[in-house]
Amino acid sequence: MTIVEPKTAFDAAVAGVAGPVETTPALYRTRVTHLRRAPVHHYFELNSYSWYVDLDALPRLPGWARPFARFDAGDHFHGVAGDTLRARVDAFLAARGIDLGGGRVTALLQPRVLGYAFNPLTLYWCHDAHGVLRHVIAEVHNTHGEWHAYVIPPDGPNPAMVRKRFHTSPFNGIDGYYLVRAPRPDAELDVTISLHRDNQPAIVGTLRGTRRPATLAQVLRLQVTKPLAPQMGALSLRVQGLILRARRVPVIPRVAAGAPEKRTASVAHI
Repeated sequence: MTIVEPKTAFDAAVAGVAGPVETTPALYRTRVTHLRRAPVHHYFELNSYSWYVDLDALPRLPGWARPFARFDAGDHFHGVAGDTLRARVDAFLAARGIDLGGGRVTALLQPRVLGYAFNPLTLYWCHDAHGVLRHVIAEVHNTHGEWHAYVIPPDGPNPAMVRKRFHTSPFNGIDGYYLVRAPRPDAELDVTISLHRDNQPAIVGTLRGTRRPATLAQVLRLQVTKPLAPQMGALSLRVQGLILRARRVPVIPRVAAGAPEKRTASVAHI
């Protein structure tokens, strides 16, 4: 039985054939942590999962299983009806004078599950035609259905620094800068993003996980151990937002900073 079309490393995993560690698609059982240091100390964790995929060979499950993992270009960037997520990434980069020359783009994201999508952060690793990693894109969504994407230098010995330019939370303004450490997922996933103000970390978030083969059995297992993952992620962040309000963390007035991209769907983040 064919699990994914077109054939990718997914088929090798199903057949029990060992492949290189960076093959796609893959699944990561993830642990998300979020530490707020000011104006109150607040910490929470969320266990979920993410897919690591090649945008030119997105997984395609059998028809009856597709509601558990559907990759919809309409959940990311801007584009036109019927285009692909890869086309949207290329158009986003082209608007910034970047041409990958057809090089590979891989992404870490959550698909739609039972028709619902929740992607507060999607990471893309963009390679040139020679396979060299040139850029990392961090696509972020906020509570108002808006999105913004940061183009970040590839992972090096030090975290990349990028100025904050987008409202991600009613409890945060657009002041400060991010330090981003986002190496390509391998056997382990290890991403750290920290928001700094006055040269001090105000918020530190991590995304860590262990690689799993992207087999149909693994997909179904996750529907039992982590059911409705996007829905539960959104609900968890709404609850954390209510806790911060109860602790009287001030809501920051929104100040225009450029023109954030607008999407019709709305989700909750802190």
